[in-house]
Amino acid sequence: MPPNLATADTPCPLWRRLLALVYDLLIVVAIVMVVGLLCQLATGGNLIRTGATVVVPIWYQALQGAVVAAYFVSSWRRGGQTLGMRPWRIRVTRDDGGTLSLQQALIRVLVAAAPLVSLLLAPVLGLHATAWTLLVVWAGWFAVAMFDPRRRALHDIAAGTEVRRLD
Repeated sequence: MPPNLATADTPCPLWRRLLALVYDLLIVVAIVMVVGLLCQLATGGNLIRTGATVVVPIWYQALQGAVVAAYFVSSWRRGGQTLGMRPWRIRVTRDDGGTLSLQQALIRVLVAAAPLVSLLLAPVLGLHATAWTLLVVWAGWFAVAMFDPRRRALHDIAAGTEVRRLD
């Protein structure tokens, strides 16, 4: 069995991770748009009801979340990289340098997405305050990487993973 070269690489700096995340955000927007189009076609354009209040079916929200999670989990399991990670030459691995298990990938995506629960505060706080709350919580999730010797964010610590530079 050939040695895993990822174990010889250095931990990824936070700035590279965040830039890769911006790239992945573009991919996620495209995925959400395609799923939205398919669901609109399947429901004859009656997916989201508007009026005094906007009603988005819970099954649609769950489907969008599942499809986005599947993108990340399958990317991490297949080669340790999402499309956004490739240009920045970074890869997510187990602590020992191996490929993530399904359990690790699921823990990683669920912990990384946990701040989205703050969106439930929108009716109380308003959209503007809720968006800032979400941003602050996610900043905290990643700020952990500035103090961890292996530069792991909170979701990496929870899943037993690391993001490594491939240079």
